[in-house]
Amino acid sequence: MADILTTTKPEAPERNWTPFIVGLVAVLVVVAVVVVFTRNTNPKSAVVDPYAAKLQISNAKVSAAENYVGGTVTYLDATITNTGNKALEGADINLVFKNTMDQIVQKETLPLHVLVENQLGGYPDLVDMSRSPIGPGQSKTVRTTIEHISADWDQAPPTMQLTNLKLK
Repeated sequence: MADILTTTKPEAPERNWTPFIVGLVAVLVVVAVVVVFTRNTNPKSAVVDPYAAKLQISNAKVSAAENYVGGTVTYLDATITNTGNKALEGADINLVFKNTMDQIVQKETLPLHVLVENQLGGYPDLVDMSRSPIGPGQSKTVRTTIEHISADWDQAPPTMQLTNLKLK
């Protein structure tokens, strides 16, 4: 009768860890491969072309607008005058934002786009510079979009330098 009242604990089956370890190793290998192939080994360096001295930046204006999802988008509009003998078909702009103590709070290198008049009226269109190059002796308004600016920025126009020029 004593055997009926006593409970015997069944032995736990021994766990096979091999599939778990193989799966974990496979996941780690996949993550390592993704990291190696997607990391930027050669960051886009800002190459200053001597021709940049023939491109004058003027009338720089920073403005902000609200987008469709309620966020704020910041634009930098400027006029570029080409005083050289080649057409500018593409460029990036290196922006340096400072605070009131003249310390650098943010650096950005962003592509430039040309603002062209919309054929149907209304807001101007933003087009790639290769579709509307700035020829010798021409001036055009360009725009770049800045996703985020540091809250410590002093609200003055940033220091600007044209880089990665594509000339024709």
